[in-house]
Amino acid sequence: MIRNPDRDETMAKRLISHGRPAQVLLVDDNRGDALLAAHAFKTATFETDLTHAATGEAALAMLYKGAYLPDIVLLDLQLPQMSGMDVLMAIKSDERLKHIPVIVLSNSGDSHNVTRSYQHHASAYVIKPLDLAKYRETIALIEQFFFVLASLPMTYDRAHE
Repeated sequence: MIRNPDRDETMAKRLISHGRPAQVLLVDDNRGDALLAAHAFKTATFETDLTHAATGEAALAMLYKGAYLPDIVLLDLQLPQMSGMDVLMAIKSDERLKHIPVIVLSNSGDSHNVTRSYQHHASAYVIKPLDLAKYRETIALIEQFFFVLASLPMTYDRAHE
Protein backbone atom coordinates (compact mmCIF):
# COMPACT_ATOMS: atom_id res chain seq x y z
CA MET A 1 0.00 0.00 0.00
CA ILE A 2 1.38 3.40 -0.96
CA ARG A 3 0.85 6.03 1.70
CA ASN A 4 0.85 9.76 1.24
CA PRO A 5 2.07 11.22 4.57
CA ASP A 6 0.61 14.66 3.85
CA ARG A 7 -2.82 13.19 3.11
CA ASP A 8 -2.64 10.92 6.18
CA GLU A 9 -1.77 13.87 8.40
CA THR A 10 -4.58 15.99 6.96
CA MET A 11 -7.12 13.21 7.36
CA ALA A 12 -5.99 12.46 10.92
CA LYS A 13 -6.79 16.08 11.79
CA ARG A 14 -10.34 15.87 10.45
CA LEU A 15 -11.74 14.90 13.82
CA ILE A 16 -8.95 15.92 16.12
CA SER A 17 -8.99 19.60 15.32
CA HIS A 18 -7.43 22.28 17.48
CA GLY A 19 -4.97 19.71 18.85
CA ARG A 20 -7.50 17.92 20.97
CA PRO A 21 -7.72 14.15 21.38
CA ALA A 22 -10.74 12.18 20.23
CA GLN A 23 -13.34 11.77 22.98
CA VAL A 24 -14.65 8.21 23.34
CA LEU A 25 -17.26 7.06 25.84
CA LEU A 26 -17.13 3.33 26.59
CA VAL A 27 -20.27 1.98 28.26
CA ASP A 28 -19.50 -1.53 29.52
CA ASP A 29 -19.98 -3.18 32.90
CA ASN A 30 -17.37 -5.87 32.25
CA ARG A 31 -14.12 -4.75 33.85
CA GLY A 32 -12.06 -7.08 31.64
CA ASP A 33 -13.58 -5.66 28.46
CA ALA A 34 -13.04 -2.12 29.74
CA LEU A 35 -9.37 -2.89 30.41
CA LEU A 36 -9.02 -4.41 26.92
CA ALA A 37 -10.50 -1.26 25.40
CA ALA A 38 -8.26 1.00 27.48
CA HIS A 39 -5.19 -0.96 26.40
CA ALA A 40 -6.28 -0.93 22.75
CA PHE A 41 -6.79 2.85 22.79
CA LYS A 42 -3.39 3.40 24.48
CA THR A 43 -1.72 1.70 21.53
CA ALA A 44 -4.01 3.31 18.97
CA THR A 45 -3.00 5.62 16.16
CA PHE A 46 -4.86 8.66 17.48
CA GLU A 47 -4.65 10.32 20.83
CA THR A 48 -7.85 9.39 22.60
CA ASP A 49 -9.46 10.34 25.89
CA LEU A 50 -11.39 7.23 26.88
CA THR A 51 -14.10 7.74 29.48
CA HIS A 52 -15.63 4.62 31.00
CA ALA A 53 -19.15 4.25 32.38
CA ALA A 54 -20.00 0.89 33.96
CA THR A 55 -23.77 1.40 33.72
CA GLY A 56 -26.23 2.93 31.31
CA GLU A 57 -27.42 5.28 34.03
CA ALA A 58 -23.88 6.57 34.62
CA ALA A 59 -23.36 7.10 30.88
CA LEU A 60 -26.60 9.04 30.46
CA ALA A 61 -25.86 11.12 33.57
CA MET A 62 -22.53 12.18 31.97
CA LEU A 63 -24.19 12.93 28.64
CA TYR A 64 -27.17 14.81 30.08
CA LYS A 65 -24.96 16.91 32.35
CA GLY A 66 -23.91 18.75 29.23
CA ALA A 67 -20.25 19.23 30.03
CA TYR A 68 -19.18 16.04 28.26
CA LEU A 69 -20.04 15.14 24.67
CA PRO A 70 -17.98 12.33 23.16
CA ASP A 71 -17.09 12.02 19.49
CA ILE A 72 -18.26 8.40 19.56
CA VAL A 73 -19.90 6.02 22.03
CA LEU A 74 -18.91 2.35 22.29
CA LEU A 75 -21.89 0.61 23.87
CA ASP A 76 -22.30 -2.89 25.27
CA LEU A 77 -25.86 -4.19 25.17
CA GLN A 78 -25.64 -6.40 28.26
CA LEU A 79 -25.66 -3.87 31.09
CA PRO A 80 -27.11 -4.20 34.60
CA GLN A 81 -30.39 -2.39 35.28
CA MET A 82 -30.80 -0.17 32.20
CA SER A 83 -29.98 -2.18 29.08
CA GLY A 84 -27.63 -1.01 26.35
CA MET A 85 -30.61 -0.93 23.97
CA ASP A 86 -32.38 1.49 26.33
CA VAL A 87 -29.24 3.64 26.43
CA LEU A 88 -29.08 3.63 22.63
CA MET A 89 -32.75 4.68 22.39
CA ALA A 90 -32.23 7.44 24.97
CA ILE A 91 -29.22 8.85 23.10
CA LYS A 92 -30.92 8.71 19.72
CA SER A 93 -34.12 10.34 21.00
CA ASP A 94 -32.30 13.33 22.53
CA GLU A 95 -31.87 16.32 20.18
CA ARG A 96 -28.54 17.27 21.71
CA LEU A 97 -27.09 13.74 21.56
CA LYS A 98 -28.60 11.97 18.56
CA HIS A 99 -25.83 13.06 16.17
CA ILE A 100 -23.19 11.15 18.18
CA PRO A 101 -22.23 7.87 16.48
CA VAL A 102 -23.00 4.88 18.70
CA ILE A 103 -21.12 1.69 17.95
CA VAL A 104 -22.63 -1.34 19.63
CA LEU A 105 -19.88 -3.67 20.89
CA SER A 106 -21.45 -6.96 21.86
CA ASN A 107 -20.37 -10.48 22.71
CA SER A 108 -23.41 -11.71 20.78
CA GLY A 109 -24.07 -11.78 17.07
CA ASP A 110 -27.73 -12.53 17.70
CA SER A 111 -29.62 -11.34 14.62
CA HIS A 112 -32.43 -9.90 16.75
CA ASN A 113 -29.96 -7.66 18.62
CA VAL A 114 -28.26 -6.62 15.40
CA THR A 115 -31.58 -5.71 13.75
CA ARG A 116 -32.91 -3.86 16.80
CA SER A 117 -29.66 -1.91 17.17
CA TYR A 118 -29.86 -0.65 13.60
CA GLN A 119 -33.60 0.04 13.93
CA HIS A 120 -32.71 2.31 16.85
CA HIS A 121 -30.05 4.07 14.77
CA ALA A 122 -26.81 2.45 15.93
CA SER A 123 -23.99 3.56 13.64
CA ALA A 124 -22.43 0.09 13.66
CA TYR A 125 -22.73 -3.30 15.35
CA VAL A 126 -19.43 -5.01 16.13
CA ILE A 127 -18.94 -8.38 17.81
CA LYS A 128 -16.27 -8.08 20.50
CA PRO A 129 -13.15 -10.09 19.77
CA LEU A 130 -11.97 -12.20 22.67
CA ASP A 131 -8.20 -11.87 22.31
CA LEU A 132 -6.15 -8.74 22.77
CA ALA A 133 -4.58 -8.65 19.29
CA LYS A 134 -7.96 -8.92 17.57
CA TYR A 135 -9.47 -6.37 19.96
CA ARG A 136 -6.67 -3.91 19.11
CA GLU A 137 -7.27 -4.54 15.41
CA THR A 138 -11.00 -3.90 15.88
CA ILE A 139 -10.34 -0.61 17.69
CA ALA A 140 -7.88 0.39 14.93
CA LEU A 141 -10.54 -0.26 12.29
CA ILE A 142 -13.14 1.73 14.24
CA GLU A 143 -10.60 4.55 14.55
CA GLN A 144 -9.78 4.48 10.85
CA PHE A 145 -13.42 4.63 9.87
CA PHE A 146 -14.78 7.13 12.40
CA PHE A 147 -11.69 9.32 12.93
CA VAL A 148 -10.29 9.35 9.38
CA LEU A 149 -12.72 8.29 6.68
CA ALA A 150 -16.03 9.54 8.07
CA SER A 151 -16.82 13.20 8.56
CA LEU A 152 -18.48 13.57 11.94
CA PRO A 153 -20.75 16.47 12.90
CA MET A 154 -19.42 18.96 15.40
CA THR A 155 -21.58 20.18 18.22
CA TYR A 156 -21.98 23.88 18.82
CA ASP A 157 -19.81 23.57 21.95
CA ARG A 158 -16.93 21.90 20.08
CA ALA A 159 -17.16 24.28 17.15
CA HIS A 160 -16.44 27.15 19.52
CA GLU A 161 -13.68 25.62 21.66
